[in-house]
Amino acid sequence: MSAAISIAKLGALADGELVQSALAGRETSFEELVRRYQRPIAAYVYRMVGDYDAALDLTQEVFIKVYKSLTRYRSEFKFSTWIYKIAHNAAIDHLRRHAVREHSLTTGIDGEHREISIESRRLTPEQESERKERVSEIESVVQLLPAAYRELIVLRHSQDLSYDEIAEVTGLPLGTVKNRLFRAREAMRDHLLQRGITSP
Repeated sequence: MSAAISIAKLGALADGELVQSALAGRETSFEELVRRYQRPIAAYVYRMVGDYDAALDLTQEVFIKVYKSLTRYRSEFKFSTWIYKIAHNAAIDHLRRHAVREHSLTTGIDGEHREISIESRRLTPEQESERKERVSEIESVVQLLPAAYRELIVLRHSQDLSYDEIAEVTGLPLGTVKNRLFRAREAMRDHLLQRGITSP
């Protein structure tokens, strides 16, 4: 019973409080941080490197690095931004080590700003099937993007990070983040149009 209570209490703590507790030697606090971030970090890394087994290994490396670096975490920053930055560095290092050749997409940056969104309303089975097909198409288009674009799309639209948080994670200037996201969306739109998808 006491274990259940302590788990419930841990779940109510903010990330920063868990970090302090972990630094004080309470292993369960770090385990709670892992529980909170393991799935989103693994999903982010997988979409960056495109290899399931490598993503699992990298995610484990990320949490080992996080554990060893806890003393360097500064509480004025969001823990989520800090851990994504570590994951970003691990994914980029992996891509560099494996010398992934990126093909650049030629797209114009003129024109209106468009975002791809999926409506979350109740769908008929046929509509649900179409939606899954559309999501699958969008996912495959995301994978066609150069890593620099793909990461920003994933951070913004899958992980829901703000522009400021993305700039913090990637180390890019805010203007560059916005510009690359615009270009990435335009590149995605062009690819989707080529596949006959004219609206989200």
